[in-house]
Amino acid sequence: MKNDLIVKANTLINASYNLEVSEQRLILMSIVQARNTETGIDAVTPLKIYAQDYAKQFNTTKETAYEVLKNAVNNLFERQFTYRELDTDNKEIVTKSRWVSRISYKDSSGFLQITFSPDVVPLITRLEKQFTSYYLNEISNLSSKYSIRLYELLISWRVVGKVSFSLSDFREKIGLSENEYLKMNDFKKRVLEPAIKQINDSTNLIVKYEQLKDGRRISGINFFFKEKNIQKIKTVSTNRDPDTLDLFTKLTDKQISFFAKKLAYDPEFSSKNAKIGEEYSELENRLIDEMNNPKFVEKNISFLKNIGFKNT
Repeated sequence: MKNDLIVKANTLINASYNLEVSEQRLILMSIVQARNTETGIDAVTPLKIYAQDYAKQFNTTKETAYEVLKNAVNNLFERQFTYRELDTDNKEIVTKSRWVSRISYKDSSGFLQITFSPDVVPLITRLEKQFTSYYLNEISNLSSKYSIRLYELLISWRVVGKVSFSLSDFREKIGLSENEYLKMNDFKKRVLEPAIKQINDSTNLIVKYEQLKDGRRISGINFFFKEKNIQKIKTVSTNRDPDTLDLFTKLTDKQISFFAKKLAYDPEFSSKNAKIGEEYSELENRLIDEMNNPKFVEKNISFLKNIGFKNT
């Protein structure tokens, strides 16, 4: 896909649901499809997913892709999710909804049409507040539904690099029922550790965890993670002190590196300025050079101010 950026409101990232791997993939492909075709996402217009595109994106056979699309007509239509929001009085509202309001499959042409439900649409389109973005390619090799959910939950905390969950909350968010993997050893062996291994092996994250205990009982999980150094980010100059001010932008090399990283990982900026197929680290590397240009600073001053830049 040309630009496989996924953007979701954090309300949806933190929702509780149980989707199989193929169903999560179809949801994510639909979001990307709307971005690439510039058709937008609403509660009326169907989004079309072709079996051949699914097979290519997730490295499956066409036969497998056809079967996935065909099964989604029944399975995905029945799937629900639960999310929590605060009303104007700061009181919590719990909402249960469906992912899609309409879904159809045309066997002879090998495509699936998905129409998102009215509750989902604002959670993947109206992103004025808190939201999370990542690239579809990062999760394309994840084959566990738990690893995809864990990746999303972690990446929404990428700036901090750590996040804690109570055990009950985490189980709910990744879609485990009350009766599944009740023994901690089974939970770690079947769910947690395989998900972490897949993320470490196949994505841009390195993840570790520790158990939180309330007496002898395990009550929660701390996750610690960082992004892999896919390539070494170059410095602005090796011939001067990193604290030396640039004559044009009046930023030190340290400041340029700081703001370049902030911009590269800003979802709104990266979605508008990343080149096709460009990784976060590659965008960051390019911005280090571009921030030496006062015209770049002037053009992107609103983004820069949002991340703490002061135009002196």
